[in-house]
Amino acid sequence: MDNRSKYILFGFGLVLASAIIHLAHYLVFHDSHHIWIYLVGRIAFVPIEVLLASLIIHHFLESIEKKHREEKLNMIIGSFFSEVGTKLLAVISDADPHLDKVRDKFVIENDWSDSEFDELENFLGHYDYQVDVSKIDLVSFSSSLVAKREFMLSLLQNPAMFEHESFTELIRAVFHMLEEFDYREDLSALPETDQMHLSGDIKRVYSLLTREWLEYMEYEKANYPFLFSLAMRTNPFDEDASVVIENRS
Repeated sequence: MDNRSKYILFGFGLVLASAIIHLAHYLVFHDSHHIWIYLVGRIAFVPIEVLLASLIIHHFLESIEKKHREEKLNMIIGSFFSEVGTKLLAVISDADPHLDKVRDKFVIENDWSDSEFDELENFLGHYDYQVDVSKIDLVSFSSSLVAKREFMLSLLQNPAMFEHESFTELIRAVFHMLEEFDYREDLSALPETDQMHLSGDIKRVYSLLTREWLEYMEYEKANYPFLFSLAMRTNPFDEDASVVIENRS
């Protein structure tokens, strides 16, 4: 007997049990009027019970599932920054000729409020991202990314990625930049025009990576203070950041 037949048989058994109980009630009390009143009343309330139960249970389960998806996705993003993102951001930001003027804005404190994160997000949305390619060792830069190619490919293959468009766009931008590097035989001897072209690809990664970094820092601060503490001690924008915690007088 398959599962469908079992469910049908189970349902039929419940209906039969209900009919037997009502019949016993009638045989004992001989009051069909009372039976019909309560039977119709209960049947009339069934749709409301189903509606209430469906809405509450569905909302509860959906909230749990959404939270699990969010946690899983942020674990993926966290692993990206640990393996690639933080070092990538440090190298690119060091080649930003204007960063020293605004570097202090990126030093996020433990007591930052949501409004301060929003203020920095708004600033980044209007920031003029610039990259001086001559300040980047493209050979070493490319080699470090090649070493992480398989790791980044594994991120793209994760179904959870499709729920975060901006992070997916970032990974694609990094891969495009890496492909541009791969097609050039000698990255150490590029004409200025080609360097300008590559700077556009690097700037695209820079802008996407910076905004993704900020979003992840806000999430860590709100949910995982110990991870946020480490992230700030390795802040790629903070020249005074140190992973070693020292006594301060």
